[in-house]
Amino acid sequence: MEGDFYRKPHTRNWLRSVRKKLFKTRRRGIITVVSVILLLYILFDNKGIIARVRLEMQRAEMVEKVKAVEEETKQLQSSRQALQGDKKTVEKIAREKHGMVRQGETVYRVKKD
Repeated sequence: MEGDFYRKPHTRNWLRSVRKKLFKTRRRGIITVVSVILLLYILFDNKGIIARVRLEMQRAEMVEKVKAVEEETKQLQSSRQALQGDKKTVEKIAREKHGMVRQGETVYRVKKD
């Protein structure tokens, strides 16, 4: 007789209660199903929001690559102009990159440990 006065605790599943509310009538059920299908179509279609975000990210990457290539092109053009007009620059590059020397010069190489 001790337990007769206490209520049993509600262990209602929230998903079950939401489902009951959404599908209470046939009309609500149809509207819910159509809404879910429409939402999925808007999000995951080829022209949907997720595809748009992915394309925007790819566009940003491509813009960065174009800027980097333009900067490299400017550097190469400036070095080309320097090589065309200045014999000292040509000699410096020939000595550093290709190891060329003048007649009578001796090259000493230092080995790094």
